[in-house]
Amino acid sequence: MARKSVRFELTEEEGSTLKMWVGSHRMEQRYRRRAQVILLSARGLTLKEIVAGSGLGETNCLKWRKRFLQQRLDGLRDRPRKGRPPSITPWQRAQVIRLACERPFTGANAWSRRELARVSGLGSTTVHRILEGASLKPHKVHHWCAKSRDPEFGPKQTAIIGLYLNPPENALVFSVDEKSQIQALDRTQPELPLRPGNPRRPTATYTRHGTTCLLAALSVHEGTVEGRCVDGNNRHVFLAFLKGLYRSHPHKDLHVIVDNLPLHKHPEVKEWVARRRRLTLHFTPTYASWLNQIEIWFRIFSRDVVKGGVWHSKQELVDQIMLHIKRYNRDRAHPFTWTYTGKVLVA
Repeated sequence: MARKSVRFELTEEEGSTLKMWVGSHRMEQRYRRRAQVILLSARGLTLKEIVAGSGLGETNCLKWRKRFLQQRLDGLRDRPRKGRPPSITPWQRAQVIRLACERPFTGANAWSRRELARVSGLGSTTVHRILEGASLKPHKVHHWCAKSRDPEFGPKQTAIIGLYLNPPENALVFSVDEKSQIQALDRTQPELPLRPGNPRRPTATYTRHGTTCLLAALSVHEGTVEGRCVDGNNRHVFLAFLKGLYRSHPHKDLHVIVDNLPLHKHPEVKEWVARRRRLTLHFTPTYASWLNQIEIWFRIFSRDVVKGGVWHSKQELVDQIMLHIKRYNRDRAHPFTWTYTGKVLVA
């Protein structure tokens, strides 16, 4: 025998709340179904129709309808269940969170889950749950750019970005810097090559064949790179590199962007630059060498050449660096696109 329908009225607030539950994708499925039972019941549908519309069985439909009639919306929520009381006290949870947010007193730079568990006296899994519940990840580090203390940050930044976005006519803009201490590392045993299922496998032991320093100049609006490898860098080497750059472009005004390395500001360098009508040096603000676009290219260079390299001599390293620059200029060189759309940085 079919059960009779039960019709009842919903207040405006109850109706809008139940409809919100049904339509929300963030609401848990069980609450969405319970709300659907009440909305269908309020329309005077039979139990069979409510079962078909809500996806719940007859017993559950009757249960939630009865609970709603007795307690209204509060009756649709789960009641507290019996069971063992929580073994972790709020104080212990707060202690773990406090420790995770402080610098470790163990001599390490960051807390590990195991070390937090040892210090707090809790299990490693429990500590993991506490950290996860508080969205704490002591093992992760995100760097950010602090404000430069340079009193001339604004004018220097404006000048450099102006050169990037709107260079003067008949001028070349070069971003110049050094990458020092590039080690020519050799492995003590032949490297096991790449195989299906196996990565490259160099030995952990190595031999040093010396170091080289790469001076590089990125032509900002062409994307090409001019480079020179030297044994070491000082004001004489840097000045020789500038002179070579100056002679290579005899009919152009040169704007050269460098950071605040002392040798870039050496009186001998400044004196030579001051006598050159076509050459202007631009210094990045203090602690803002990230404004220099050559840093982007150095990251590409480190990834493609330095990382995982094996060289049997320093000359082999130098040859590979110069070959990389030659191939980069031929096949890959392009201006870096300015994509920053955030807040304007000010001192």
